[in-house]
Amino acid sequence: MRLGGPLHRKCTDPDDWIKELHDLNYSAASCPVKADADDDTVRAYADAAKAADIVIAEVGAWSNPISPDDAIRTEALETCKTQLALADRIGANCCVNIAGSRGEKWDGPCAEDLTPETFDLVVESVREIIDAVKPTRTFYTLETMPWMYPDSVDSYVRLMEAIDRERFAVHLDPANLISSPQRYFGNAALLRECFEKLGPHIKSCHAKDILMSDEFTTHLSEVRPGMGAMDYAVFLTEADKLGPDIPLMLEHLPTPVEYIMAATHVRAVADDVGVTIL
Repeated sequence: MRLGGPLHRKCTDPDDWIKELHDLNYSAASCPVKADADDDTVRAYADAAKAADIVIAEVGAWSNPISPDDAIRTEALETCKTQLALADRIGANCCVNIAGSRGEKWDGPCAEDLTPETFDLVVESVREIIDAVKPTRTFYTLETMPWMYPDSVDSYVRLMEAIDRERFAVHLDPANLISSPQRYFGNAALLRECFEKLGPHIKSCHAKDILMSDEFTTHLSEVRPGMGAMDYAVFLTEADKLGPDIPLMLEHLPTPVEYIMAATHVRAVADDVGVTIL
């Protein structure tokens, strides 16, 4: 498997980018260029990644393609199409977004978000994005989330069946699925279910952790890998079954030191369970 995360400094060209990835001991990376990059630049980074055995894991399309605001929704759909096209140009494993929200905050909870009507809007938006771009090398994916679709393994399966597009796949963030004490304490079983039902379709994963406090009623906090209850032995063992190129991408940590600590933990667990991180 591959491990990656944000870079600690701005890189000026493909060689500099590869050097930073090697310095951090990463074998996976997020897309290093923006959608307005010319074909020669995109090709240069893609060639550099291939030569250095770096997997470009994902291209972010962070936006709200089901917003109730027409202008925001239209702009978001164009962003998703542009970013999916970039992922296809550079040969990334996937383009990733969240489904979006019917509320005021694009990534926040809203009472309308887990309804049949919103499910249908998500299906419609994903179909529009994929059908417009027609990718051949990459996939459009939705990150699993705690309060919007896909909020469970089964809802992801339902989405794949409803969307019915070959180039729709899975982006797994298991920490985002741990939204209750039941899932928190049963996260090993949840992880196994994720890979059992979604495994062949998973193109990239986020590597985080989650901690529940004893404050009343239920408080769950995202923390650095190794500081929470996520069963990384199960996570890595199951992810490893997908092959040597599946990426685990670290995110949301406040300092470069924390990223080093997170990577150290993930590698230590991998060693303990006999999983190779390239």
